[in-house]
Amino acid sequence: MKHLEIHIIQSVPVACLNRDDLNSPKTAIFGGVQRARVSSQSWKRAIREMAEKDIDKSKQFKGKRSRLFIEKISSELRQLGESEGTANALSFCAGHYLAKLDPKQEGKVKTLVFLSPLEYKIFAKLLYSLDGDDKKNMVDAISLVDREKLAKDEESDEEVEEEEPTKKNKGEKKLSVKKFTKLVAGILKTPIEKAFKGEKKEVKCLPKDAADIALFGRMVANDPTLAVEAASMFSHALSTHKVDNEIDFFAAVDDLQPKEVAGAGMTGTLEFNSATYYRFAALNLDMLADKDHLASMSKEERQSVVCTFVEATIKAIPGAHKNTINGNTIPSFVLGIVREKGHPIQLVNAFESPIKSSEGYSAESIKLLKTEYAKLKDTWGIQAVYEKAIPDIGLSAFIKGMVEHVI
Repeated sequence: MKHLEIHIIQSVPVACLNRDDLNSPKTAIFGGVQRARVSSQSWKRAIREMAEKDIDKSKQFKGKRSRLFIEKISSELRQLGESEGTANALSFCAGHYLAKLDPKQEGKVKTLVFLSPLEYKIFAKLLYSLDGDDKKNMVDAISLVDREKLAKDEESDEEVEEEEPTKKNKGEKKLSVKKFTKLVAGILKTPIEKAFKGEKKEVKCLPKDAADIALFGRMVANDPTLAVEAASMFSHALSTHKVDNEIDFFAAVDDLQPKEVAGAGMTGTLEFNSATYYRFAALNLDMLADKDHLASMSKEERQSVVCTFVEATIKAIPGAHKNTINGNTIPSFVLGIVREKGHPIQLVNAFESPIKSSEGYSAESIKLLKTEYAKLKDTWGIQAVYEKAIPDIGLSAFIKGMVEHVI
């Protein structure tokens, strides 16, 4: 597997980059002690946002992960000339096929789905081109489905039998969720497979505005044929040293409170920590260029994607409490590696024994990272076709050197 690796040492001051369910900075035990932790999911979201808003000039990073894509598909259908009522009904059916309609919130589905604008158009075109009878059946079905029962993912046969006699207005029967789901799947499964996978099931590539979907992957539980394996790999960022979360007690003054009245207008607490992190990311260059991902792009276009990915991975930082506890920093060290074969290798074991220092952690972390990499190369014969580090070279030269190996 041809791949690139990015190893980062980054110090972050007082911050709460990634919170748990109790609003505390996330932690993990590694090497027998507690470390500060930032989940890979948190950092990947920051990378996606920076890639789209600040770096991507070619409009290749346009994927949106949402429960609200039904209206997007409906809008595309109306632009094709479908009536508003039919467009809404068909897009609701498509939403149910992908992720099951949310019975409590109109226009939403139950789970997030990662789609790009061009994929909205693909869905709209296949819905628009359906046989007239299929369209009518879905329009009728969405009006007859028992919305109260949508909260159930599955129904037993007994429940379905009990539902059938239930009358709707004008004597119409309500349609059980199970039968509605079966009807929609029966109509949409083959057209969607053809639209996304090709007539002969030869896998089509992702649209050119879906580079982020190729990089970060997509899961569609209701239709695995739409799933995309992520070409990138991330670890959870861990501090190179022991970290204990601390508590900040704060008091806010009531500006309109009379001077003779003592006491703060509000008090509270907030947890934080500070840490020097080891971050790791990798990218499977072979997978990125295959027929399931970005084979439809030219080599130059894929190089643009990787350029954006590398820059965003280095620069992005999660935005939790970004206004009240701004933790924005840039890395003090970045090691970039490109290898022709083998699998990506983390260097986190350089810090399995936590660093203990009264003079800061960054310099010692860099030293240990270099030592660990040198040891692995000597012991295991690891070979690289590219191996450069920031600040030995600048960011532009660093990225240019890495993307030259994109296939």
